[in-house]
Parts: sequence; C-alpha cells; structure tokens
Amino acid sequence: MSETQGKTVSRTALEDAPARAVTRASVAAGVTVVIPAYSEEGAIVAQIEKVRGVMNAAGRSWELIVVDDGSADATAAQAESTGVRLIRQGRNRGYGAALKAGIHAAQHELIVIVDADGTYPVEAIPAMLERAEEYDMVVGARVAGNVEIPLARRPAKWVLGRLASYLAEQEIPDLNSGLRVMKKSLVQKFEHLLPSGFSFTTTITLALLCSDYRVYYHPIEYHKRVGHSKIRAKHAYMFLLLILRTIVYFNPLRIFLPLGALFFVAGMAKFAYDITLWNLSESAVMGVLSGVIIWCVGLLADQISRMALYMKSR
Repeated sequence: MSETQGKTVSRTALEDAPARAVTRASVAAGVTVVIPAYSEEGAIVAQIEKVRGVMNAAGRSWELIVVDDGSADATAAQAESTGVRLIRQGRNRGYGAALKAGIHAAQHELIVIVDADGTYPVEAIPAMLERAEEYDMVVGARVAGNVEIPLARRPAKWVLGRLASYLAEQEIPDLNSGLRVMKKSLVQKFEHLLPSGFSFTTTITLALLCSDYRVYYHPIEYHKRVGHSKIRAKHAYMFLLLILRTIVYFNPLRIFLPLGALFFVAGMAKFAYDITLWNLSESAVMGVLSGVIIWCVGLLADQISRMALYMKSR
C-alpha cells in the first residue's frame, strides 16, 4: 500500500508560474522512499515510523517501499505489520539488488534511499529534497559533528575515498553514503553498471560524477546502528576493484597515464644510470617499453570508453 501526502498544484497556477516554479512543483509532486532491509527486525519498525513522521510533515506526495532482502528473522513480518508496501526478494541477493528492486517499483521520479538500521538521520530528508531541485543527486555526507563510524573501518574508508577523489578529479566527501536523493531515470541509465552488492552507492556516485552530473553533499550526522553491521573486511577489496573498474569505464587515462609514466620514468632513470657504465641493460629497455605499451593500451581503452558512452547516450 502506498502512502500519499501533500497538496495538488492546479494547472492554471503552473501555467502562470515561471519555468523555475514549474520545475519545483514537478519535483515536489512525488517522492518514493526506498528502505532496503536484511535482518533488521530490531530497527525496521522504528525506522518506518520515523520516515512517516518526516514525510508527513514535508508537505509532499510520497510513498514508502520496504524491500526485504531474504531476511532470516522477522524483518518482513515486522515491516508488513506497519502497512507499508513490502517487496520480498525471497533470498539474500544483496544491498544493490534490493535497491534496484525498490526503485523499479517506484511510482515517482524522485527517489530517496535510506538504510533500515537507524544510522542515518531521516530528519535531513526534507532539506535534501529541496537541494534536489537544483542537483541531479543529493548525498547525505557523513561529515557533521556526531559521526559514529567504527574506528576499524575508518582507515580503509579514507584510503578508498582519497583514491576515488583522485580518479574522479574532484573532492568526494562521502563515497558510499546510504542516505541520498536521486532520480529514477538516472539510476536506470546506469543500471548496467550498478552491482547487486554494497557497492551500489559507490558506483552511482562515480558514474554521475564522471558523467558531469551535478552532485551536492549535504552534511549529516551518523548514529550508532541497531544490530550488527553486514559489512566485512573483504568488502574493502571489492570496493577498490569497483572504483578502478568504474573509472576505467569512464576515464581510463586517469589510471593508464600515471601507471605508464611510472614504468617509463623508471626505465629512463635506469637508462641514464646505464650510460655512466656504458652498458645498456634489459631492465631499462623493458621499463621504457612497458610505459609506452601501457600508454597505448590506455589510449585504446579511452577510445572504447568514448564509443560505449556515445552508444549508450543515443
């Protein structure tokens, strides 16, 4: 069952308003909130009620979709008891798969995603929706005063964030925040890149940034979660591979140029040393050739990337 709140804007009012007001009215016309849930029986009901309270006060038409990702506990039953629109995955298919299922079922173009564990402040959603009038995606960046990220995850998170910012050629305050506002059409555009696991948010962030879409980072707090985290150490390695793969797809020269330069400079340095000995070594030749080959592969990858992006945009 979908839930709706908000005021209807008359056609006459829209015709008389300037173009900017029409845009705002269309954005405010409908919002779908998607909550992916996997074994969150201790938090799901409270999170649903928080979202209801915030959205009812926001003065917008809206719906709430909870996607149960094959929970082994009573998460689905708890969510269903609140009367929300519930989608059952049947088995655990992953965080990204749950989000895609909810977004596919959404009735509205504007999508809000938020985790079920109570870590993200749903009170920030109305302000983020206001920003969505000007930006293609609004990310709840966990940079405010009270941020309860476990210490064990902070080093890997910082390294991955720095790498992603370098490869995307712009600052990314929060790469994989689970609270964000985005457009359904953009998710569908990049759906072929979006994984079924935890890397969904990382991928959509990099995809939009590398495609020159406008992304706004709204500072939020991050609370201690209810229950146990589903993220494991192996996910850091998966995030790293995903960042590299996504950047190779959109901007391969950002990886191949510096990598080739590393080998080329090392080969030239060895060549300069060999000159002093009057003995050209194989390592110097291999270093220079490796750099040139990597550059050539990068140029080929860049051409393939441009062709793929062009065909996708048609």
